[in-house]
Amino acid sequence: MLVFGGTGDLALHKLLPALYHLHREQRLPADLRILALARSALDRDAYRALAERRCRAQIARADFDADTWQGFAARLDYFAMDAAQSADFGRLARRLGDAGARARIYYLATAPQLFAPIAAHLATAGLAGAHTRIVLEKPIGHSLESALAITQAIGKVFDESQVFRIDHYLGKETVQNLMALRFANALFEPVWRAGHIDHVQISVLETLGVENRGAYYDRAGAMRDMLQNHLLQLLCLVTMEAPVRFDAEAVRNEKVKILQALKPLSGLDVRDKTVRGQYTSGRIGGQEVPAYYFEKHVDNDSDTETFVAVQAEIDNWRWAGVPFYLRTGKRLKRKCSEIVIQFKPVPHRLFPGASEQANRLLIRLQPEERISLQLMAKTPGKGMTLEPVELDLNLATAFSRQRRWDAYERLLLDVIEGDPTLFMRKDEVDAAWRWVSPILDGWGEYYQKPRPYPAGSSGPEQAHSLLELAGRAWHD
Repeated sequence: MLVFGGTGDLALHKLLPALYHLHREQRLPADLRILALARSALDRDAYRALAERRCRAQIARADFDADTWQGFAARLDYFAMDAAQSADFGRLARRLGDAGARARIYYLATAPQLFAPIAAHLATAGLAGAHTRIVLEKPIGHSLESALAITQAIGKVFDESQVFRIDHYLGKETVQNLMALRFANALFEPVWRAGHIDHVQISVLETLGVENRGAYYDRAGAMRDMLQNHLLQLLCLVTMEAPVRFDAEAVRNEKVKILQALKPLSGLDVRDKTVRGQYTSGRIGGQEVPAYYFEKHVDNDSDTETFVAVQAEIDNWRWAGVPFYLRTGKRLKRKCSEIVIQFKPVPHRLFPGASEQANRLLIRLQPEERISLQLMAKTPGKGMTLEPVELDLNLATAFSRQRRWDAYERLLLDVIEGDPTLFMRKDEVDAAWRWVSPILDGWGEYYQKPRPYPAGSSGPEQAHSLLELAGRAWHD
């Protein structure tokens, strides 16, 4: 496994800790070697020391074992090179020597503008072939045109079956439990449709700002960074039809159908059904934090959105007329990723005081992984006073004897084993961009500047209006 960007945060904070855990549980092939590639002038020992230092900070103390690390470190090596320079790939080919004929995985933990050049340089150096796989991190491009260009460039070197477009949200246990919940339980199938569901909310909320990603984030924004990939993938899993069988192509076929059925948003719909926001200064956890435009590597007059909310609709038989509310943002009052399925109220309210907001299914992805069904129940005592109660499945306690796998552990093992089920196919990426691009164009056409919201709040007031106009509210 060759990791381009081997000294970056993704490699050191996510990939290597995940590979360490797989090594510890003896899930990795015995002869797997990991070669980190980056421009830093390091030797093997210096890189191993760097990797150990950073991994210790990421791995729970109880899970880090010095002897196990030594065994894992024996798999690690480092090669200094510039991924933008074709000549360095010739040096890499010579460095690999006989190992160049082994099965190889190229993990591109780099900026997306390097995807196409790296693929071309690998081909020129004779390092691409039927025995190789390539892993691309999101975002795949900055627009529909750039995504298509990347797809075309990668396709010239690698067959689609060799390409793994990774979205770590699809590796989360609760996300995969969505499919088990829907397709393995007869309870939900009859009501999982427009006739019984009032609306659906999908939220990915963060208390953090842009941290050290200001240069990237100021070009991307919340729409490209989160909604175009993570939230739309969650939407697909919530709404897709049952595949004819559980294999990669059947699952991905159904996801593509959802993306293609999304009702286009353009013109005045963009103004009325989307909200952009940008955080100003405020307090989070008792600490004063700066406004977005004062963050490192961010333009002081930036109009990049750090919050986006969208009301979407799916034009198909199952979901026609059901609104889907998607939102994501930074520097909000709570860190939470969740899906809320709000069922319609009973046709006649028999008991006074019964809440119309009960009868909802809450699927929490983080900070804890849990699924709860909120129902109305009678309180003890005289009369028929009702209160919402929860049937709660806490995945951490339900499977307390088993260690919770990180999303990257599962996805990296799938890459090694060649299972593409949880990875995006090229037509998925294209379909997502085709829906998102008119929204981005509409923001420019109507000069829809981000609405300010204080750090530590729940986002711009206009985001609440998306639901309030229909008598609904965000699950906060």
